[in-house]
Amino acid sequence: MPDVTIIDVSPRDGLQNDPKPISAVEKSQLVRMLVEAGVHKVEVTSFVHPLKVPQMADASQLLEMLKSVPEVEAIALIPNLKGYERARNHRLSEVNWVSAATETFNAKNIGMTIDENMEQFLQVLEKAKEDGIKTCFSVAVSFGCPYEGEVAEVQVLDIVKCIKEAGVDRIGIADTIGIATPDHVERLMGKVLEIAGETPVAVHLHDTRGLGSANAYAAYRAGVRIFETAASGIGGCPFAPGAAGNLATEDLVYLFERMDISTGIDFEKLLDAADYAAILSSKNPLGRIRHVERKQEKGNRG
Repeated sequence: MPDVTIIDVSPRDGLQNDPKPISAVEKSQLVRMLVEAGVHKVEVTSFVHPLKVPQMADASQLLEMLKSVPEVEAIALIPNLKGYERARNHRLSEVNWVSAATETFNAKNIGMTIDENMEQFLQVLEKAKEDGIKTCFSVAVSFGCPYEGEVAEVQVLDIVKCIKEAGVDRIGIADTIGIATPDHVERLMGKVLEIAGETPVAVHLHDTRGLGSANAYAAYRAGVRIFETAASGIGGCPFAPGAAGNLATEDLVYLFERMDISTGIDFEKLLDAADYAAILSSKNPLGRIRHVERKQEKGNRG
């Protein structure tokens, strides 16, 4: 068994805000390449309203195409009850629900208060248990909010306590605007893990300020063993001016493997998937290791 689990979110979080239309066929190919590399847990799409996020309008089509890839443990983000009703008709290993740690972020991006969001999630949780679908509850802007600034740890921990008691299957803690520092990550994640107990905890990091890998290692030191990343570092929060993108999957895999922390991922095949993700994205890919490795390959051939 690998020492850590990597969940790649590039088909959803990496592409959802891209202005260039990307077909379901292309997204399916990206998922297939990730699975071929050994990344079996993939957040493939979102069941948000198509008018709000046109890039995710092909959610059902994409999941139908992935029926031929039994190795993928498909995860879909759902924003509300209606989204869950659409998602439950497909083969999914998990649905991911998001609430922010601040009221302003929730109001602007989800259209609900924290309490209203929680009330609706509890209804989804009950339905998901009946349907045999696992749930993840992700807490956005856990380390800082673009509207409210610093986020008190108690705001995050209170939500974690509530969803732990409700019986969620996984807890996600997100640095949505890439503002975290290693000391903050290690301290907060240690407290989250203490509350979570046996419930798995993941960290979702953005590399906006170049600290993604350092923050991931800080989370690992705290005891986190599940990491959400995006091939080639594509995507990122549209509400953080100048935000670079998600922590690149290949950057984190490189770090862990060099430290003899096994990921179960074929690095060379992962680089191929990262190359493809970079081609699909219309934005400048953030991943660093991919550029170094490809330049080295060209140098060796020369």
